[in-house]
Amino acid sequence: MLADNTGQPAGAGTRTTCAAQTLHIRAPGASIIRHKAIAPELPDFRNLGTILRILLAVNVLTAVAALVREPHFDLWSAQWLEFTASVEPHLIVELAALYAIAPWLARQDFRTGALAVAAVTVASGIVVYVMITRHLPQPPFGLLRHLIFALAACAFLIGYFSLRAKALSPAIAESRLQALQARIRPHFLFNSLNAVLSLVRSDPKQAETALHDMADLFRVLMRSNRELVPLSDEIELCRQYLAIEKLRLTDRLQVEWHLKNMPTDALVPPLVLQPLLENAVYHGIEPSSTPGVVSINIFLKSGEVHAIIRNPYQADGGSHHAGNKMAIGNIRERLMLHFDAEASLASRVREAAYEVHVRMPYKTAKPAPVPGTTQMALEQMAARRPAAHPRGPLADGGAEITHG
Repeated sequence: MLADNTGQPAGAGTRTTCAAQTLHIRAPGASIIRHKAIAPELPDFRNLGTILRILLAVNVLTAVAALVREPHFDLWSAQWLEFTASVEPHLIVELAALYAIAPWLARQDFRTGALAVAAVTVASGIVVYVMITRHLPQPPFGLLRHLIFALAACAFLIGYFSLRAKALSPAIAESRLQALQARIRPHFLFNSLNAVLSLVRSDPKQAETALHDMADLFRVLMRSNRELVPLSDEIELCRQYLAIEKLRLTDRLQVEWHLKNMPTDALVPPLVLQPLLENAVYHGIEPSSTPGVVSINIFLKSGEVHAIIRNPYQADGGSHHAGNKMAIGNIRERLMLHFDAEASLASRVREAAYEVHVRMPYKTAKPAPVPGTTQMALEQMAARRPAAHPRGPLADGGAEITHG
């Protein structure tokens, strides 16, 4: 073997330089999260928050246009009422048309959808104008001027919703979520591994199942989280997580499932419940040496999916309660991203218990699995699980109690 004058084998210096360059490229502080360009999207015209924003924005624009036309307040109010009398019928007809074709718009690319919205704007404006001229020989507005104003308002709103989507884009939400996931408490991993090691000799099959659960859990946690997933998949992930926690907390962790009225086909944001259960275990069970109950109640009511998670609460929980708002804020942001004003998350302390209430619209239009998404990962994990090792009581993470 040849050596250079430094005593190292020939080529070692080159390899060292390459390694140093690689380390330099991956220096601390470099971004490890891959951000994909988010294509602009049209808003969901069947979403209550979208409709309210359009109504508010158009009326504000009408008021501004009236103010430009008549800067004096006494004349401005009359001018605003005149503009409103022509704008509101057009707006109502257009919103009804967009509501009707919303599913079709959702399947189109941004450019086609934007052109379709503009076409609906023009067509509804002409229809309203014709209807008004049948009753008023001299309509209070000119068609051309009205259509120009309507198209300008349409372009403004499309731009606004596009900017808003970028501000709440999945890339930002994912980066915050991944930053939260990257801070998975080390004691959870170490204690869970120790619990699995204790089962290797006494119950090898149970230990193998637990390792599969851990691998599946971390695989799903690190996947992309853009697509909605079936609620049943989210529940399966929660069961796996609680099964792992049950290994190390044993009888201290008691779980009650109330799923009799749960709509399994409902679509929900991925990881919308698991972080809440992680909070419930960390803040409600770990600080106490006595057994505690984590209750999960999921039901359908008035076209909405409700999920209520309760865990014991201690006023002197100290640092265990300090970080409880981080995951809640993250989930609230993702609920707004997916459902806007139709979803909510509220938390409160009630009867020595900490309660989190998640409300989401009941959606069932299941999208096709996208490679790299949580849904695809869950389907792959179900197909990969060995049939020779059926899931026992460990997988449930506790007793299942159903109430009507």
